[in-house]
Amino acid sequence: MSITGGLVLYATLWFLVMFLLLPIGHQSQEEAGQVVPGTPVGAPMRPMMGRKALWAALISAALVGGIWLFLESGIITRQDMIDFNRVSR
Repeated sequence: MSITGGLVLYATLWFLVMFLLLPIGHQSQEEAGQVVPGTPVGAPMRPMMGRKALWAALISAALVGGIWLFLESGIITRQDMIDFNRVSR
């Protein structure tokens, strides 16, 4: 995997993991009973975006590392993927 491919994979996985982490621990202002005037009642009380971004970075780095190790191990080669594509047509 090239450096560019790794960065693109990391960025894609980071956003995917971030969107998966967003609803975890969500408590709306309405549920907390402290609605700030001028905000929607469904707005989060404490979004914890920094902590979620850090977790997304760590999980994405682990996934990219695992994918890189899998590709470098030679279990599946580029030729295997080309041959599979020919068979599926």
